[in-house]
Amino acid sequence: MDTASISALAAVGGSAVGALASFLTTWLTLSGQQRAQALTHAMARKETLYGEFIEEASKLFTDALTHELDDVSKFVRLYALSNKLRLFAPVAVLAPMDKVTNRILEIYRRPNLDLRIAGNQPAMDILRDFSAACRKDLHLQTESRRAATARLDR
Repeated sequence: MDTASISALAAVGGSAVGALASFLTTWLTLSGQQRAQALTHAMARKETLYGEFIEEASKLFTDALTHELDDVSKFVRLYALSNKLRLFAPVAVLAPMDKVTNRILEIYRRPNLDLRIAGNQPAMDILRDFSAACRKDLHLQTESRRAATARLDR
């Protein structure tokens, strides 16, 4: 081989390596952005479903205090939300969620309460443990997203 051929091969090889490096950098950046975007989407979905469960459980809880369970279809939305959460929520969230549902059913089975009379009434904050578990889960997910973003910035 003469020196001109060697120079040409070196130039082609250098260009190929440069192009490959550019391609890999772009691919890694886009892949990382997609992962971060997926985490953000998952967190938004969790926030929405957690909030919807809290709203529905609150409605049923207040209804249970002063009404009997005359129509089980009242639980359809809460049941659906519970099972949607079972698709992705951690056990640390599911256990308090089940306690909330069971507590509402228990209150429906009791005689109606006269809220004007103080005394032997059920604890009014049945969602505290569930809310705390949701906050912890969302915090952990936020930390995961931050870590993923930090890896992209490097």
